[in-house]
Amino acid sequence: MSHSIDVRGTLTILVGAVIAAGCASTPRAPAERPTAIVGESRPAAASEGEQVVRVAAGLIGSPYRYGGADPRHGFDCSGLVFYSFDRLGIEVPRTAADQRHAAKPVARDELSPGDLVFFRSSGRRVDHVGIYAGAGRFIHAPSKGAVVTYAYLDDPYYRSHFVSAGRLL
Repeated sequence: MSHSIDVRGTLTILVGAVIAAGCASTPRAPAERPTAIVGESRPAAASEGEQVVRVAAGLIGSPYRYGGADPRHGFDCSGLVFYSFDRLGIEVPRTAADQRHAAKPVARDELSPGDLVFFRSSGRRVDHVGIYAGAGRFIHAPSKGAVVTYAYLDDPYYRSHFVSAGRLL
Protein backbone atom coordinates (compact mmCIF):
# COMPACT_ATOMS: atom_id res chain seq x y z
CA MET A 1 0.00 0.00 0.00
CA SER A 2 1.51 3.33 -0.99
CA HIS A 3 0.99 6.51 0.99
CA SER A 4 1.00 9.19 -1.68
CA ILE A 5 -0.47 12.56 -0.84
CA ASP A 6 -3.31 13.71 -3.02
CA VAL A 7 -2.53 17.44 -3.37
CA ARG A 8 -5.74 18.26 -5.15
CA GLY A 9 -7.84 16.55 -2.49
CA THR A 10 -5.95 18.32 0.32
CA LEU A 11 -6.47 21.75 -1.25
CA THR A 12 -10.16 21.05 -1.71
CA ILE A 13 -10.51 20.13 1.97
CA LEU A 14 -8.59 23.26 3.10
CA VAL A 15 -10.63 25.63 0.93
CA GLY A 16 -13.86 24.03 2.13
CA ALA A 17 -12.79 24.40 5.77
CA VAL A 18 -11.96 28.11 5.32
CA ILE A 19 -15.29 28.81 3.63
CA ALA A 20 -17.21 26.92 6.31
CA ALA A 21 -15.39 28.80 9.07
CA GLY A 22 -16.20 32.12 7.43
CA CYS A 23 -19.88 31.27 7.12
CA ALA A 24 -20.04 29.97 10.69
CA SER A 25 -18.55 33.08 12.28
CA THR A 26 -20.86 35.43 14.09
CA PRO A 27 -21.23 38.87 12.58
CA ARG A 28 -19.58 41.67 14.46
CA ALA A 29 -21.71 44.39 15.93
CA PRO A 30 -21.23 47.67 14.11
CA ALA A 31 -18.63 49.83 15.77
CA GLU A 32 -20.18 52.49 17.93
CA ARG A 33 -19.56 56.05 16.94
CA PRO A 34 -17.21 57.73 19.35
CA THR A 35 -18.85 60.18 21.64
CA ALA A 36 -17.54 63.71 21.87
CA ILE A 37 -15.33 64.46 24.81
CA VAL A 38 -16.41 67.46 26.83
CA GLY A 39 -14.27 70.41 25.84
CA GLU A 40 -13.13 68.76 22.60
CA SER A 41 -13.04 71.22 19.74
CA ARG A 42 -14.88 70.48 16.53
CA PRO A 43 -14.17 72.04 13.16
CA ALA A 44 -15.87 75.42 12.99
CA ALA A 45 -18.66 75.88 10.51
CA ALA A 46 -17.67 77.86 7.45
CA SER A 47 -18.11 81.59 7.84
CA GLU A 48 -20.45 83.43 5.48
CA GLY A 49 -17.40 84.76 3.66
CA GLU A 50 -16.04 81.25 3.15
CA GLN A 51 -19.45 80.15 1.91
CA VAL A 52 -19.47 82.99 -0.63
CA VAL A 53 -16.01 81.87 -1.80
CA ARG A 54 -17.27 78.27 -2.17
CA VAL A 55 -20.16 79.45 -4.34
CA ALA A 56 -17.84 81.55 -6.51
CA ALA A 57 -15.25 78.74 -6.73
CA GLY A 58 -18.00 76.45 -7.99
CA LEU A 59 -18.43 78.83 -10.91
CA ILE A 60 -14.79 78.67 -12.05
CA GLY A 61 -14.81 78.11 -15.80
CA SER A 62 -18.15 79.83 -16.40
CA PRO A 63 -17.95 82.16 -19.41
CA TYR A 64 -17.66 85.93 -19.17
CA ARG A 65 -20.70 87.80 -20.41
CA TYR A 66 -21.21 91.54 -20.08
CA GLY A 67 -24.27 92.09 -17.89
CA GLY A 68 -24.39 88.39 -17.02
CA ALA A 69 -25.36 87.23 -13.55
CA ASP A 70 -26.18 83.53 -13.83
CA PRO A 71 -24.40 80.27 -14.69
CA ARG A 72 -26.50 79.56 -17.79
CA HIS A 73 -25.60 82.78 -19.56
CA GLY A 74 -22.31 83.71 -17.91
CA PHE A 75 -21.07 86.46 -15.62
CA ASP A 76 -19.49 89.83 -15.64
CA CYS A 77 -17.43 90.73 -12.56
CA SER A 78 -20.20 92.36 -10.52
CA GLY A 79 -22.70 89.74 -11.68
CA LEU A 80 -20.46 87.05 -10.19
CA VAL A 81 -20.44 88.92 -6.86
CA PHE A 82 -24.19 89.52 -7.04
CA TYR A 83 -24.93 85.84 -7.77
CA SER A 84 -22.50 84.43 -5.18
CA PHE A 85 -23.97 86.50 -2.36
CA ASP A 86 -27.54 85.99 -3.58
CA ARG A 87 -27.11 82.19 -3.31
CA LEU A 88 -26.72 82.75 0.44
CA GLY A 89 -29.70 85.09 0.62
CA ILE A 90 -27.55 88.21 0.93
CA GLU A 91 -28.64 91.18 -1.17
CA VAL A 92 -25.92 93.28 -2.74
CA PRO A 93 -26.01 96.02 -5.38
CA ARG A 94 -25.50 94.96 -9.00
CA THR A 95 -22.61 97.13 -10.25
CA ALA A 96 -18.98 97.17 -9.13
CA ALA A 97 -19.18 100.88 -8.23
CA ASP A 98 -22.35 100.39 -6.17
CA GLN A 99 -20.85 97.31 -4.49
CA ARG A 100 -17.86 99.41 -3.47
CA HIS A 101 -20.11 102.10 -1.99
CA ALA A 102 -22.10 99.48 -0.04
CA ALA A 103 -19.02 97.75 1.37
CA LYS A 104 -17.32 98.73 4.61
CA PRO A 105 -13.68 99.60 3.80
CA VAL A 106 -11.09 96.99 4.77
CA ALA A 107 -7.31 97.38 4.72
CA ARG A 108 -5.64 95.15 2.16
CA ASP A 109 -3.63 93.36 4.86
CA GLU A 110 -6.84 92.60 6.80
CA LEU A 111 -8.73 90.88 3.97
CA SER A 112 -10.81 87.80 4.83
CA PRO A 113 -12.44 85.29 2.49
CA GLY A 114 -15.60 86.78 1.01
CA ASP A 115 -14.35 90.37 1.10
CA LEU A 116 -14.48 92.30 -2.17
CA VAL A 117 -11.49 93.74 -3.98
CA PHE A 118 -12.00 96.68 -6.33
CA PHE A 119 -10.00 97.82 -9.35
CA ARG A 120 -9.96 100.67 -11.81
CA SER A 121 -8.78 99.63 -15.26
CA SER A 122 -9.44 102.94 -16.98
CA GLY A 123 -10.94 106.29 -16.15
CA ARG A 124 -11.86 107.40 -12.66
CA ARG A 125 -14.60 104.89 -11.80
CA VAL A 126 -14.18 101.52 -10.15
CA ASP A 127 -14.99 99.15 -12.99
CA HIS A 128 -13.87 95.74 -11.76
CA VAL A 129 -14.51 93.65 -8.65
CA GLY A 130 -13.48 90.24 -7.36
CA ILE A 131 -14.17 88.06 -4.33
CA TYR A 132 -11.17 87.58 -2.07
CA ALA A 133 -10.53 83.85 -1.54
CA GLY A 134 -7.55 83.99 0.83
CA ALA A 135 -3.79 83.57 0.39
CA GLY A 136 -3.61 86.64 -1.86
CA ARG A 137 -6.04 85.21 -4.44
CA PHE A 138 -9.41 86.41 -5.63
CA ILE A 139 -12.09 84.99 -7.91
CA HIS A 140 -13.40 87.15 -10.74
CA ALA A 141 -14.90 87.26 -14.20
CA PRO A 142 -12.08 89.10 -15.99
CA SER A 143 -13.20 90.10 -19.48
CA LYS A 144 -14.80 89.17 -22.78
CA GLY A 145 -13.49 85.88 -24.12
CA ALA A 146 -12.34 84.73 -20.66
CA VAL A 147 -13.90 82.60 -17.93
CA VAL A 148 -14.42 82.96 -14.18
CA THR A 149 -11.03 82.26 -12.65
CA TYR A 150 -8.60 82.97 -9.83
CA ALA A 151 -6.09 85.81 -9.95
CA TYR A 152 -3.48 87.14 -7.54
CA LEU A 153 -3.57 90.57 -5.92
CA ASP A 154 0.22 90.68 -6.36
CA ASP A 155 0.00 90.15 -10.12
CA PRO A 156 1.60 93.31 -11.57
CA TYR A 157 -1.57 94.28 -13.46
CA TYR A 158 -3.91 93.91 -10.48
CA ARG A 159 -1.42 95.44 -8.05
CA SER A 160 -1.21 98.59 -10.20
CA HIS A 161 -4.99 98.83 -10.71
CA PHE A 162 -6.08 98.00 -7.14
CA VAL A 163 -8.25 100.74 -5.62
CA SER A 164 -9.68 99.37 -2.39
CA ALA A 165 -11.23 96.45 -0.55
CA GLY A 166 -14.49 96.17 1.31
CA ARG A 167 -16.65 93.87 3.39
CA LEU A 168 -20.36 93.33 2.91
CA LEU A 169 -20.78 90.72 5.67
